[in-house]
Amino acid sequence: MPQKEYNQYFNRYYGLEWVKAQLPQEPQIWIMGPYNKAVKKDNWSYKGIPSELKDHLQPDSWQWPKRVIYFFSDLHADKDAFIDSLVASGGIKKTGPKDKDFRLTKEGKKANFILGGDCFDKGPSTLRLLKTIKILIDKGADITILTGNHDLRTLIGNVSLLMKRTPANEHFFVRMGIKPMPLFKEIYDTYLSSGSKKESKKFKKILKGIPSTEKCRKKLFPSENWAENFAQIAKDNLSEQAIAKEIKRTNKKILSFEKWCEQHDLSLRQVYAAVKIWQKLFLHPKGEFYWFFKHIKMARKEGSFFFVHAGVDDLSAKMIRASGVKSINKQFSQKLKNDPFDLYYGPLGNMVRTKYRDTDRQFTSKGSLILRNAGINAIVHGHRNLYYGQRLMLRRGMVNFECDTSVDINTRKKEGVPGHGASVTIIRPEQMVLGISSDYPFVKVFEPNRFVSFKNAYRNKNGKKNLKTQIG
Repeated sequence: MPQKEYNQYFNRYYGLEWVKAQLPQEPQIWIMGPYNKAVKKDNWSYKGIPSELKDHLQPDSWQWPKRVIYFFSDLHADKDAFIDSLVASGGIKKTGPKDKDFRLTKEGKKANFILGGDCFDKGPSTLRLLKTIKILIDKGADITILTGNHDLRTLIGNVSLLMKRTPANEHFFVRMGIKPMPLFKEIYDTYLSSGSKKESKKFKKILKGIPSTEKCRKKLFPSENWAENFAQIAKDNLSEQAIAKEIKRTNKKILSFEKWCEQHDLSLRQVYAAVKIWQKLFLHPKGEFYWFFKHIKMARKEGSFFFVHAGVDDLSAKMIRASGVKSINKQFSQKLKNDPFDLYYGPLGNMVRTKYRDTDRQFTSKGSLILRNAGINAIVHGHRNLYYGQRLMLRRGMVNFECDTSVDINTRKKEGVPGHGASVTIIRPEQMVLGISSDYPFVKVFEPNRFVSFKNAYRNKNGKKNLKTQIG
């Protein structure tokens, strides 16, 4: 397909004058190979990729969604990165400098916006990001929100303080670590310190019921014998290695927790007050952000594409084949209310946490075959942060589109990634996947019938590497 014909599918950025990120303007076949880090194989060898993919990339075996899907992941509390990514998708037109200054395009009104998890933590303002998402919903966008490990930890950590304390849940709050501290600081400053008089009057009465520092410590921290008791009850869900790692990680956070509070100018009592406000904002039906967790899901399937935050293991693959994605989401909602321990440490939790490490539940070629038998040819996910745009990963024979491109400003500063981040992965009914990122100079175009192996893509007639290999 000539370049000018590809442009009709992506080169439609509306309102660039209000966008901070640099967006690519030209297409490139989603090349297979190590040089541009666009494709990877799980055994770190590229030699077997073309033959392994041959059976998976038959166009007739792929079912494509009936409408456009925009996939955004790992926004991590950065509303600017989200708005720039929305412009990159072509789903909105930015019309001014304010967060609310945008409108849906003709395509955006018909498309499905999928948020792939991790709206919380890291970035500059969780509340502003959530408010921007709500603005998008109110403007008529069809949005699916998937849970990420940060979202799930934030929810379980705060909800655990409302539960009867057991070794299964008493560590969940401290287990969140330093990452939610900016959110607690943001909540405290917004609703108790420098918020409007109306907000202050509404929430300041909470301060009157905050117990002493010592009592707050007992409410927030696990008991002294927690580690021993946790090791006993976790045997059915985790390996010995994983249990030891979890205990070590949690104990380290226990020792550092109060220091992290001080670093964010918060006392334990102020953190506890922020938690009580968080519970009203997110858990009460009249709370400003009640909508977020009410509508959050574990996964979504459209055509041959399975959308999830992190990935799949063999057991969750069997669950998907046996009962379908709707059942997965139903189990997620039930366990979220009744058994957060099993949710977080079981196969469902692995879908938002796995990085395919030895301590994670295993995904084998058998699990890959199970997914294909369930009509899934590709997993679209985030969670594994990248710095060169989206990457195609062949994992145990299953095609993965890895879409966490480190868009939030704080991660970019920490990792030394220049510029502002924006990223969207677009699945189109015209049987193509587009990877748009501010960190890659071209729009990556994936079509099963036009996929190029790295041997052909990276060698010109003189045998030299050719990194451009554009469409045209």
